[in-house]
Amino acid sequence: MDPADSSPTTSAPPPADPADPADPAAVPPATPMPAATLRLLRTAGFVSNFDRFCITPMLLVIGTRLGVPLTTVMLAASGYFLAYGLMQPVWGLASDRLGRVRVMRISLAGAAVAALASVLAPGATVLIVARVVAGACFAASIAASITYVGDTVPAAVRQRPLSELMTAFALGTAVATVVAGVLAHYASWRVVFALPGLIAAYLVVALRRLPEPPRAEPGALFAPFAIVLRSRWQWYVMAVALFEGAVLLGFLTYIAPALEAQGASAALAGAVTALYGVGSMAAAQLVKRLVGRWTPVRLIVAGGVQMTVAFGCAAADRSVPALVVCALLLGGGWSFMHSTIQSWATALSPAARATGVAMFGVALYVGSALASALAAGPAERHAYHGLFLTAAVLTVPLTVAAAAGRARYRG
Repeated sequence: MDPADSSPTTSAPPPADPADPADPAAVPPATPMPAATLRLLRTAGFVSNFDRFCITPMLLVIGTRLGVPLTTVMLAASGYFLAYGLMQPVWGLASDRLGRVRVMRISLAGAAVAALASVLAPGATVLIVARVVAGACFAASIAASITYVGDTVPAAVRQRPLSELMTAFALGTAVATVVAGVLAHYASWRVVFALPGLIAAYLVVALRRLPEPPRAEPGALFAPFAIVLRSRWQWYVMAVALFEGAVLLGFLTYIAPALEAQGASAALAGAVTALYGVGSMAAAQLVKRLVGRWTPVRLIVAGGVQMTVAFGCAAADRSVPALVVCALLLGGGWSFMHSTIQSWATALSPAARATGVAMFGVALYVGSALASALAAGPAERHAYHGLFLTAAVLTVPLTVAAAAGRARYRG
């Protein structure tokens, strides 16, 4: 998003997105977005993902230090995911009315305060509340970044800057899991929560340089919801996102605990989980080159195959090498499948894009929160074979639903 808070709105709605070209030659060769703008958007997405994933390799450490079981600490993670999802429409509606950048800066200011509360939390209850508030505030960053791209980049080349954002999101995931694991093991888990708070505070100031994109004059308060929810395809894509969030993000949370259950340290578990980000970054670069050459359906299927194999490896063997392969393939699957579905979501409701992207986010993160919460019991019993096997099986209908829907969609 961007911070030219004083930028005027325009009375004309943004132009409708052109249909995705079938001919690769029709795809322009460059991304029409200034590098400085993309860099700020990537930083905002990076810090959001850092904060969201940093708790994963610290679950057992925090439980031990606070004297509470894994199921209690897991409330901080699942509560974060749930708040992250439920706040998407609130921020989306605010973004459509107040401006992308202004909402981003407000939300990041709240996130910085919540991060400080997480650092100072004296017990599990305060920590859980602080993490829920942090999730609610950081919820605006990724959706706002994606919406900004949707507002300013033509549909024909939109997946390319979106892939750049996915790379930054993946980097945030990777850095979070490595840094969190190492700092939790050798220093304190409290230090980890301070890092995204400091970056969020910096962005509150830095985003003032970002120009606000034109947007339609605000109408009735809930008019964007009416526009979005009238679309059959919006409902379909939200259902796919709910399924995707449950299958990938929900079960991804348990890679680190599965390793630690085998005796691995929090640092090693974090390093292995970080390979999810490495796989996602590498795959994102490949996806940028394949856009226009491969159809969206082919990209989705390629992602689904990687995810199925990944969870299959984890179900068969929870050793370090097996979970390394799992993390890398899950990252690749995310870049292939999710960036394609995300690009699809930005084209569904151009007149209320922020709200449409936000509703997509609601589905994605609510699915993640529900799956991670439901899987906490089996994880507490170390029933990781059945947990990852379930994920592998569920990936098949997810891939079929996403690919079939995208094949039928004609804009």
